[in-house]
Amino acid sequence: MKELKLIGIVGAGQMGRGIAQVAAQNGFEVKIFDVSKDGLQFALNFIHQQLKSGAEKGKWSEAQEMEARKKINPAYQLSELKNCQLVIEAASENKKIKFEIFKDLDNVVDAGCLLVSNTSSISITEIGAQTKRPHLVAGMHFMNPVPVMKLVEGIRGLETSEETFSTIEAVALKMGKVFIKANDLPGFAVNRILMPMINEAIYALYEGVASARDIDQAMKLGTNQPMGPFELADFIGLDTCLAIMEVLHEGLGDSKYRPCPLLKKYVLAGRMGKKCKRGFYDYASIN
Repeated sequence: MKELKLIGIVGAGQMGRGIAQVAAQNGFEVKIFDVSKDGLQFALNFIHQQLKSGAEKGKWSEAQEMEARKKINPAYQLSELKNCQLVIEAASENKKIKFEIFKDLDNVVDAGCLLVSNTSSISITEIGAQTKRPHLVAGMHFMNPVPVMKLVEGIRGLETSEETFSTIEAVALKMGKVFIKANDLPGFAVNRILMPMINEAIYALYEGVASARDIDQAMKLGTNQPMGPFELADFIGLDTCLAIMEVLHEGLGDSKYRPCPLLKKYVLAGRMGKKCKRGFYDYASIN
């Protein structure tokens, strides 16, 4: 198993910038790419602010802050990731987008580079099949927010080699994460359980069982969950929740995974959650 030093990140959104920060803080050199130059600059500024804030709060030293900052560099073209030993894709949970990214990466990076998806539900086997190196393709499903959440779900595709899987496990452990192994089935382990729970809560609201706020209170105080299902759905993004439910419904063919019509309605209305300032709750007045 080879030791990795240079990691590329594709996608500078909430997940990509979180992975970049954690990787840099744990000794990896990082190149981060996004199709939006404005989005890339926002991500770099956000990471710098997070590192500064952590140093001010005593979570790490000022020297560690500066060291992590130096390890993260922007890539303005996908070709700049050519020399990376591992590239983690953290784009939208959209099969078509991910497939195109992996096809492009396969043509850009060196022959031995591992290609990893942060997908939360899409088949790693199918993603790997878009490349000429399926044995070097695997899944690393980080939890959000990445700097806080300890879990990484590792997914092995049908063609993923033992060396590739052992390497991504070692990378996750070096990042200070707890690594679990999940089979390449729709939703893997976490979202196979979590998303139907959120979807059922939305059905309960849809059918008038209780209000969103009361359902959240019931689940927090009655089952000791830190966030209620509607708070969590808004945090994840309702479009992401819907995309995962559609993968589960299509992949498993069971009506119990049918996305709630109310979830679809909210997404069609543009009420995606906190990132859009409005989901099941209104965040417009919250800075």
